[in-house]
Amino acid sequence: MPIEALKQHTTRRLRILWIVLGALLVVSITPLWLYHRQVLRLSEEKLQDTERVQQSEITRSLASETLQFEQNLREQLLSQRQVLSLTGWIENVDDPAHAPQLARLLQSFVENNQNILYVTAVNQQAKGQSAGSISADQDPFVGGALKRAFTASIQGLNFVSEPFALGKNNRPALVVSVPLSLNGQFTGMIASVVSIDRLLERIRDASVRERTVFIVDGHGHIVAHPDSAEVVPGRDVTSTSPVVGHLKELPQELRATETMHFIEQDKNGHPVEMIGTYSTIPELGWTVIAERSIDSARIDAGVKELTAQALSFVVGVTLVALLFGYLFALGITRPIRGLVESVRAISRAEFHERVRVEGAAEISELAETFNHMAGDIEEYVERLKQAAAENRELFLGSIRMLAAAIDEKDPYTRGHSGRVAKYSIIIAEYMGLESEDIDRLRISALLHDVGKIGVDDRVLKKPGKLTDEEFDLMKQHPSKGANIMRPVAQLKDMLPGIELHHERMDGAGYPYGLAGDQIPMMARIIAVADTFDAITTNRPYQSAMDLEFALGRIRSLAISKFDPNVVAALDAAVASGRLRLTAALVEV
Repeated sequence: MPIEALKQHTTRRLRILWIVLGALLVVSITPLWLYHRQVLRLSEEKLQDTERVQQSEITRSLASETLQFEQNLREQLLSQRQVLSLTGWIENVDDPAHAPQLARLLQSFVENNQNILYVTAVNQQAKGQSAGSISADQDPFVGGALKRAFTASIQGLNFVSEPFALGKNNRPALVVSVPLSLNGQFTGMIASVVSIDRLLERIRDASVRERTVFIVDGHGHIVAHPDSAEVVPGRDVTSTSPVVGHLKELPQELRATETMHFIEQDKNGHPVEMIGTYSTIPELGWTVIAERSIDSARIDAGVKELTAQALSFVVGVTLVALLFGYLFALGITRPIRGLVESVRAISRAEFHERVRVEGAAEISELAETFNHMAGDIEEYVERLKQAAAENRELFLGSIRMLAAAIDEKDPYTRGHSGRVAKYSIIIAEYMGLESEDIDRLRISALLHDVGKIGVDDRVLKKPGKLTDEEFDLMKQHPSKGANIMRPVAQLKDMLPGIELHHERMDGAGYPYGLAGDQIPMMARIIAVADTFDAITTNRPYQSAMDLEFALGRIRSLAISKFDPNVVAALDAAVASGRLRLTAALVEV
């Protein structure tokens, strides 16, 4: 090449370089900077909106749980009142003729409910029987609350006391009572001292990342607070919480759920911008409140880190733009390399990969066509994934409905299949089973009693003990269930759990008398979960037993009936708190 031509070529290349670099700097940095500022503003708004939504969800959820907690306690007292009415003791609960039986009844009531610390049943003269771990005579708060409860019972009213602190640990508690009456005449009262530790635990679980959640009564007194050592039950927080102060100023009919901004002083006297939300519980006159500083929400959401990262990103993009501008000015090879890399990404099923549309017209057109093709492929794959997920959910939904229909045949087993499936999954996870095996176990456990469809209702719903002939009919349900499901090819791997969950390790089970390793692991797990639920729920032939009794019974049958490894996994799940008794059908 002649020297003059070489100089001309070099000059032309430098001029293109500077034009490309300048254009890239303007096009890349300016929009990014404007976008960064807009994102920060929107992030701040989104941050506060998110915090409002989270606080509303937390307070409403806790309000619902609190009301349910109180209603459950009242239902239990009403149940005890029904027992007194049926036995005839309601006429005079202090009658010496049935005092021992009543004392045992009350003691059993306390022992079977961890929330009940003390229960008493008294007659018209406030005399009667009691049971529990505290003494009403020694604690003035308890004694005063019980007197107010008795006064309300005389008027025929149910009663819930204001909260008070028990013992040195300021354990939050309250008194719940219902009146006793016979033929419309007041005969006494049954009342209990209730620990609200369960609500306190939920409040502490919700009070994370510098968010404080607490419950107050209609007078602005603390019912439960995560810092129970400093903020004891019964403390008036009207003057220290602007949310409580605002709430007390509102008419009762306007109290529902509201989020508000306010300024609070920190320990050093500096103003702190806060967000607070309250949700009322009209039935109790209580309110659940959540408070959090906006600064802590910013830190939690990473707004400051976002600013620093955005600045670093702008600097990085500038350097990248300079580098790519120089490379693009040298030739058109890089777009081609980018196209090659994108093709390789598509071959690895990374359909989100796109080609940078740069270079000559032909290359740009090719890149655009490729991007359009990749977009179509990605959209098609996503539709396939969505269809597969919907089909799976439809399949599992059908299984759940079938299991629910089976359980509905017998009122004593309502929710049984769902609980067995839940317990089976937890046991399998503690045994280290693979996720695919656990999925098959879930479906098998849900359908383990499907054969009961073929069992005569007179046998299935018989309230008493089955005869030998009836029990032989009942023992056919595993085989019937397997026969029902066998034509469904997708359920082939689930059949062992349906057909063999009543086999025993010692070979004394049914329907085939298999023993030891002849019994698939799926059936061994369902057998333990099935027995565990049967022992801990009410059945025609027994009342529900507590957790420790169920574990002891199952341990005693290890080796003879159950696989010791499965029993050990059940023990571990219970000890860790992962497996708990539940009376409701659980989505699995």
